[in-house]
Amino acid sequence: MKPGFEPGIVKSMDVVVTGDMCPAFDGVVVHRVYSTWSMVEHMELAARRVLVDFLDEDEEGVGAHVSVDHLSAAIVGTTVTVRAELTEVRHHRVVCEVSARVGDRLLGIGRQVQVVMKKDKLAKRLYGRPTS
Repeated sequence: MKPGFEPGIVKSMDVVVTGDMCPAFDGVVVHRVYSTWSMVEHMELAARRVLVDFLDEDEEGVGAHVSVDHLSAAIVGTTVTVRAELTEVRHHRVVCEVSARVGDRLLGIGRQVQVVMKKDKLAKRLYGRPTS
């Protein structure tokens, strides 16, 4: 890891809710609102952005845990701000507290954990051999 990777780093992003972010089951849209899985995807992306600039060339982050409470809805066309804050770095585990808001209204909160691994070790675990 590069120097400076310490709790307090924050990354945020704005996302406009689109129709493809609505919950759909078996091809049927249930509600025209921001789905839980879209929220989780954006929280994971924000947490990745916390980590990515600090990875050494031979390192990669791997998702290890995510938990989210979806508290409120956002309709299509709404701008959601997704935020990730680094709260803990222990051994090779990176913990971010994540949230999604529309203005001051909290849509969701949670926790996302990544494990930092050497790329060759990850490739060996995934493919049985290092990649070239």
